[in-house]
Amino acid sequence: MLPLVALSVLGLVVLALAADHLVLGSGRLAERLGLQPVVVGVVVIGFGTSAPELVVTATASLRGRTDLALAGLVGSNIVNVTLILGVCGLAAALAVRSSVLRREAPLSVAAVTLFAIAALSGLGFGAGAVLVVALAGALVLLLRFARQAPGDPVAAETADYLETSVRPRLAAEVPRTLLGLAGTLLGAQLLVANASELAIQAGLSPDLVGFTLVALGTSLPELVTSLQAQRRGDSDLVVGNLLGSNLINSLAGGAVIAFAGTAPPALAPAVIAAMAGVSGLTWALLARGKRLSRRESALLLGVYVALLPLVT
Repeated sequence: MLPLVALSVLGLVVLALAADHLVLGSGRLAERLGLQPVVVGVVVIGFGTSAPELVVTATASLRGRTDLALAGLVGSNIVNVTLILGVCGLAAALAVRSSVLRREAPLSVAAVTLFAIAALSGLGFGAGAVLVVALAGALVLLLRFARQAPGDPVAAETADYLETSVRPRLAAEVPRTLLGLAGTLLGAQLLVANASELAIQAGLSPDLVGFTLVALGTSLPELVTSLQAQRRGDSDLVVGNLLGSNLINSLAGGAVIAFAGTAPPALAPAVIAAMAGVSGLTWALLARGKRLSRRESALLLGVYVALLPLVT
């Protein structure tokens, strides 16, 4: 069992390191190719930090482990807006000045809620089609929002996050992006294969393994990106990244499971409902005063701990 634990941890490490370079490489490439910084911050970085969730979800689904895929996806959505946002908020109060709470946040909450409804109803081909259409619509709206707010703080914070001492060169950023993607695929394979076997040998529930080990592992890029942004005082990018990641996880990841062709075993309905509830709670806390205090951050951390017994 010890080799399985070691390989699972190795998968997590490879996943985190590779995804970080994937985010930086793809973000700098997008800027180099002339995309607006707001678009890079909301869409490109959102997809980059969600890459581990999407790759792990696809890998697990193709292996017939849709139970692990669903638990990991639901767990990641909860981790993003409780554990990661709570940790960042404890480090320093998060103040949100951009339009993210008025535009991106409602889209994120709606996406998570739609995914929850689809998961509770049974993720089949029809649900997958609905999620894909919703994803396309959400991306169109995000791009429109980005063009309508060129002076949004997220633009400056994205440029700050991607800043390098020299102008990004295609010759450097293309290999970084490709190697980051390859490492993400390798890390996902290591994590899924060994976490699945570990669950079987240890007699653990796939739901518990997915909700904890897989969810925490695939959320590491969001944690790294958020902490780096928070250290620079880029609170808007922290919130936008986490909400954008949940939107992409829910719609793209949910569609992957739905199209896998096998109906996942039912994750506890209370956990799925909690995912939607926590998403709405986080939005409400942020919107109340356009900031997240340390007390509210501690509350979000407490919510994550309180949800763990639901999957044991």
